[in-house]
Amino acid sequence: MKCSIFAVIALLGCLGFTPAHGETPLAVEIVVAEKKDEQWSLTLTGEIQAKETLMAAFPIGGRVTEVLVELGAKVEENQPLARLDSIQQELAVRTAEAGLTTARADHRQAVEDLERAEQLLSSGATTRTARDAAFDALRSAEGGLEQAEADLDRTTKALSDTVLRAPFASTVISRDVEPGQIIAPAQTAMELALDKGFEAVFEVPEVMMIGEVPTSNIILSRLSEPQEQFEGRIGEVSPMIDAKTGTVAATVEIINPPAGLGYGEPVRGSATRMTPPQVSLPYSVISATVDGPAVWQVDTETMQVSLHPVTIDRYETGRILLSDGVEEGAWIVSKGAQLLYPGRTVRRAGETK
Repeated sequence: MKCSIFAVIALLGCLGFTPAHGETPLAVEIVVAEKKDEQWSLTLTGEIQAKETLMAAFPIGGRVTEVLVELGAKVEENQPLARLDSIQQELAVRTAEAGLTTARADHRQAVEDLERAEQLLSSGATTRTARDAAFDALRSAEGGLEQAEADLDRTTKALSDTVLRAPFASTVISRDVEPGQIIAPAQTAMELALDKGFEAVFEVPEVMMIGEVPTSNIILSRLSEPQEQFEGRIGEVSPMIDAKTGTVAATVEIINPPAGLGYGEPVRGSATRMTPPQVSLPYSVISATVDGPAVWQVDTETMQVSLHPVTIDRYETGRILLSDGVEEGAWIVSKGAQLLYPGRTVRRAGETK
């Protein structure tokens, strides 16, 4: 049965094999571990959104006859946005107006009748029963007048509900209706962005959210004009992780938006933070044990190597950052580790034997 030289070397090391005193030191590349303050940087692309939005809808249903604004239009408070077919409501208003006219005439007649009955009663030309009947007729006429006024108010409101108006100064960021469309009561017709500022929304990888998240000094720029930068600060970070993407939604409030910034526009955001001093080593130092990652450390006096378990804080391009396992100033083998075993004598590559 065949086995590789590396397996034999590893087995001898595990059995406590000590190389001969006269063994030729193995030439390896060695790096000296240094602890440095690390600057953590993250750059992502997000999207400009409104700080506050609202869904505009008709309170009644019907057929849309007009859509008065286009997507992206800026509208003033109370400006008409769309209209429904209002024939039925107009007819109802006319009927209510006619009813109110009749009720007012009846009320005036009842008032005059009561005044006449009181005059006749005071002169003894009529009975109190006739006067009381006139009074009751007036109360009935007053009730009819109030009902007619209420009917007119109701039908007038129903007519006004056929016109969708902007409740505040805003921008149309979504239009979900077209002329001729049948729409239900409270069905969203448009989405409006209130003129209360901008924010940028980013999908941040979960691993980047570990530790203290930078809350200020976030630099933003439009993809179309990367040279024009503006500032932001973290407004809200979602407590939930998107199971499909493994990201967390982070909202950045824009402090000084540039002129012409539009909703839906892509932006690039960059954030930095300083981390506590950490040992940074080339990725090539990593070996493995049954318990996890490890590095080969060189005893500076004997130049013999031993395998040290390490705890990796994070990986970056071309290097690893350790949180435990290697002290500052330690000599670590970066290349040539495949020929090592515990107790193996080494020398720096390039040095004479």
